[in-house]
Amino acid sequence: MSFESEAAGKLQIAYTVSFPEAQAHYADIEMDIKGIAQNKLDLKLPVWTPGSYLVREFAKNVESFTAESNGKAVSVVKTRKNIWQLNTQGLTSVKVKYRFYAFEISVRTAFIDNTHAFLSTSGMFFYPAGGLDLPSTIKIIPYKSWDKVSTSLEMVGNDPFTVKAPNYDILFDSPIEVGNQEVFNFKVGNTNYEVAMYGGGNYDKERLKKDMAKVIETEVAIFGENPNKRYVFIVHNYLKGGGGLEHLSSTVLGASRDAYATAAGYEGFLSLVAHEHFHLWNVKRLRPIALGPFDYDNEVYTTNLWIAEGFTAYYDNLAVRRTNLFPVDDYLTALAADFNTIDNTPGTKVQPLSQSSFDAWIKGYRPDENSINTGISYYNKGAVVGMMMDLEIINNSKGAKSLDNVMRYMYNEYYKVKKRGYTDAEFKAGLEAAAGKKLDDFYAAYINGVDDMDYNKYLAYAGYKAVDEHEGQSIADLGVRVTSANGKIRIANVLRGTAGWVDGLNVNDELVSIDGVPVTDPKKTIVGKQVGDRLSIVVTRDGRQLTIPVTLKQTTQKKYHIVSVDAPTAQQLAVRKKWLNLQ
Repeated sequence: MSFESEAAGKLQIAYTVSFPEAQAHYADIEMDIKGIAQNKLDLKLPVWTPGSYLVREFAKNVESFTAESNGKAVSVVKTRKNIWQLNTQGLTSVKVKYRFYAFEISVRTAFIDNTHAFLSTSGMFFYPAGGLDLPSTIKIIPYKSWDKVSTSLEMVGNDPFTVKAPNYDILFDSPIEVGNQEVFNFKVGNTNYEVAMYGGGNYDKERLKKDMAKVIETEVAIFGENPNKRYVFIVHNYLKGGGGLEHLSSTVLGASRDAYATAAGYEGFLSLVAHEHFHLWNVKRLRPIALGPFDYDNEVYTTNLWIAEGFTAYYDNLAVRRTNLFPVDDYLTALAADFNTIDNTPGTKVQPLSQSSFDAWIKGYRPDENSINTGISYYNKGAVVGMMMDLEIINNSKGAKSLDNVMRYMYNEYYKVKKRGYTDAEFKAGLEAAAGKKLDDFYAAYINGVDDMDYNKYLAYAGYKAVDEHEGQSIADLGVRVTSANGKIRIANVLRGTAGWVDGLNVNDELVSIDGVPVTDPKKTIVGKQVGDRLSIVVTRDGRQLTIPVTLKQTTQKKYHIVSVDAPTAQQLAVRKKWLNLQ
């Protein structure tokens, strides 16, 4: 162990967080450090947050960083974008003060205003180099009438505004909500659940208690245990909200406050609950070997996010379906939507699924106008791979096993017994053991290759088939996606291999007219046109009008729906019953 690490191990650390200018989106943070035994102390701020694979440079939000000891200023030098070095020669304690600007609404970034504070801890709290294993306490001084703190961190004594973390991995994995959120509770087995609702909404908390509990019970049954004694859902309700970020004993969800009263909105929320809660096993405990212990300074690469995120995306809708809160037709519609996303993304023929995972840092979280042509989401394609493997296992085992068995085995073997993450080869071996066959060809085609996905081979095991409504039809298409603003139609994407791609329409072109007809909606403007028709398209590009001849091509877009095969066999019906939890 280095001297730095050895010395860091003796430090005692306490934070105080206050909000004197919450309305301007600031937190004032004090970090009291005692037990210093080295001449220099490096304080570091993570550059990314686990579960969100992008270097977000949280240090950009730090202002007015100072240090003092016994009332005297301590010299501070910034040595790296996220490291502040303190000259601690002759000192045993130091108090650091800094301000943190928080005004980015997302589940992975801090946000503060006069209504609440969401403290995304990984982006806000400094830690001593070599001291990730150190405990700390966090005292919160609320703004004005704020009266609640919601977090999975334990209270110190009976003070809800002072919490403690046993180490920094736990602190960084435990966001904190402060304000006047509505809090309600329920219990599943031996686990206490807290739901903290910020922003209001048309939700029915009694209905949510009952239905969230059903989803949770379904997921616990997959893994055989719930490792948490307490779990917290922090829900941010906005006019339009979405997304989630998993944590070891909590999650943060984004939701639309007025969507709970619609069937689609309610099912969507339950699926989001199911997704992020499933992560408490899959990725927070059962994980690719690269994802822990964490390097908070640099990107961490894995080719297995199609398991960590993709399989979770498969189980979210499936878990809700198993509760019977999600009708079969709704589940199949959601599954067909994944098929459409995959096949209508030209990048699926360019980027293998494993590479999509590896390149999350530079592609997945940094999409641009051409991303649709160069990459594929490990969420959607990973979810469908999960479906394919599930049906393969159910069919081959005649209903004795499913993907559930793989998830439980891997959780027990690698998280509980080996106490480490799994390698690519180890997860593949787990799948093969359950499937009763080698999966080399499957991996070559769908994980490490870009073959067309044979949905119907696997759906057939359950007596279903995917039907493309566009098959056999002549549908002329420009191959562009557009945005509309201020009465102008602009091209947002040009899809690879389409008419617009081949004949030179560009992203950001303003569509003015097609064959002399002003464009208000390009799809409506070409109604009645045929594949092979040559159009005269006027666009404005960089302030100049251009006329571009474009020859319409057959659409590349699919439109799937899933139906039962005629006269399914007894085995197909048995697989269907097992897969969809039919009564």
